[in-house]
Amino acid sequence: MIGPDDHAAPGRVVLHVDLDAFYASVEVRDDAALRGRPVVVGGLGPRGVVAAASYEARRFGIRSAMPMAQARRACPDAVFLAPRFPAYEEASRAVMAILHDVTPLVEPLSLDEAFLDVTGSLRRLGPGPEIARSLRARIREETGLVASVGIAGTKMLAKITSDLSKPDGLLVVAPGTEDAFLRPLPIRRLWGVGPATQRRLAALGVSTVGDLADLPVDAVIRSLGPSVGRHLHDLANNVDDRPVVPEREVKSIGHEETFPTDVDRRDELERHLARMGDRVAARLRAAGVVARTVQLKLRYGDFRTLTRSTTLPGATDRTADVTGAARRLLAGLDVEPGVRLLGVSGQNLARRPAVQEELPFGTADRPAAVGRRPGRRGRDTRRLDGAVDAVRSRFGDAAVGSAALLASGGLVADRRGSLWGPASEQDPEVGAGPTGPTRSRRRGAGGAGGAQDPEEDREP
Repeated sequence: MIGPDDHAAPGRVVLHVDLDAFYASVEVRDDAALRGRPVVVGGLGPRGVVAAASYEARRFGIRSAMPMAQARRACPDAVFLAPRFPAYEEASRAVMAILHDVTPLVEPLSLDEAFLDVTGSLRRLGPGPEIARSLRARIREETGLVASVGIAGTKMLAKITSDLSKPDGLLVVAPGTEDAFLRPLPIRRLWGVGPATQRRLAALGVSTVGDLADLPVDAVIRSLGPSVGRHLHDLANNVDDRPVVPEREVKSIGHEETFPTDVDRRDELERHLARMGDRVAARLRAAGVVARTVQLKLRYGDFRTLTRSTTLPGATDRTADVTGAARRLLAGLDVEPGVRLLGVSGQNLARRPAVQEELPFGTADRPAAVGRRPGRRGRDTRRLDGAVDAVRSRFGDAAVGSAALLASGGLVADRRGSLWGPASEQDPEVGAGPTGPTRSRRRGAGGAGGAQDPEEDREP
C-alpha cells in the first residue's frame, strides 16, 4: 500500500521495518513441512503463553500473549513449538546487517523490528518508498523472511503505518497528509495508550486520536499526569521530534523462566540458576560487555515478586561469577512457599576491557577487579568459557553443557538442539529469552525481561 504522494519532497524520512510473525516465520522457513499450516510458538506448559502465531493460526483468533491452553482450544490441529531463541537471534542479525547497508542510523527495537532514518540516503538510493521496496526484496531473498514497512516523517507515524500495512505490506504517509491520516485512528494506536489509559481517556470523551488532539492540554495533564499527558497530547498532534538513535545502550542482559508447577526445592532451583547463569554469561560475552551487578528475580505462586542484586568486586562475563552471585542471592530468600518464576540478569554493563578481570586463587565465584592481569585460574576459566562458546557456535547449544546438570537430569535438548530444563520452560509471558536490547522496549531490550501487566501502559 502506498500513500497518496509516493514521491513528495521529504523533510526527514523515517522507516519502520517489522518482520511479520517473526518467530513463527523462522520456524516455517526452516521446516518446509510447516508451510501453509497454523504454527504457534510459545511456552508449551500449563502456564505458557503465545509468543508468535503464523497468519494461518491467527485466522482462528490466536494472538500473542494469549494463554497457550486457550490457543490449543481455538485450533487443536495447529503446530505448537517451543521458542528457539538462537535461531531467531541469527535471523535478526542477518536482517539488521541488510538495514545497515542502507544507513548507519538504524535503531533496533527488538529482534524483529527497527527504525531507520534514510534522509541522508535519498540522493544515493532514491526516495523512501524505493528504498523500502529494495529492503523488502533483499530481506525476502537473503533471509527467506517477510517484512512490512511504514514510511513517514516521524517515528510514531512510521510505526503506526508499518502496523497497518501488515502482512507483507508497504504504507507511506506523505508530507502534508499526516493530520488527515492520524486523526481518525482509534486512540489505542498511539504509543503508550494501553487499557488503563484508554479507560481514563474514554472518561474524557476520547475515542480517536483527533479527539485527544482537540482537548486542551491542561485537561489531559489533569487526567494522566504531566509527563504522560503532555507526551500523548503531543503525539496526537503529530509532534514527535525523537531522533533515530543507533547503537542503543543495553541496560541489562538476562534470562528468566516460569515453571510449569511451583518449585520449593532449593537444590532444584540452584540447578536452574546454573543453567540461567550459563546462558546470561554467554550472552554477555557475545555482546562484548561485562556486568558489575547481578540481579536475581523470584516470583512466588501468589505472584509476589522479589528482586535482589549484588555488586561484584569487578565486572565480569564469566559463567562461574554470574552463577555464583545468583546462588548467593538465592540463599537469602525463602523458597518454601514455592517459586513460580526465576530469573538472572547482568546489569551495570560496560564494554569488555582489553585486559580482563582476575579470578582469585581459592575462590570459584568471586571476580577480582577489572584491569588486573588474570592469574592462572582466571586464564583457565576464561579459556573454558571461550571453548564452550566456540563449540556451541559450531554445533549448537546442546553440544556442551554442565556435567552437574546432565547428571541430575536437569538439562535436555529440544527438537532442534536448544538446551531446556525438563522441569521448567521459557515462557513468553515473562519475556523469556534475552532481555538485552528489546523494546526499552525500548522493548527495553526491553528490557523485556519482566512480566507485562496488561493494565500497564507501555511504549514500544
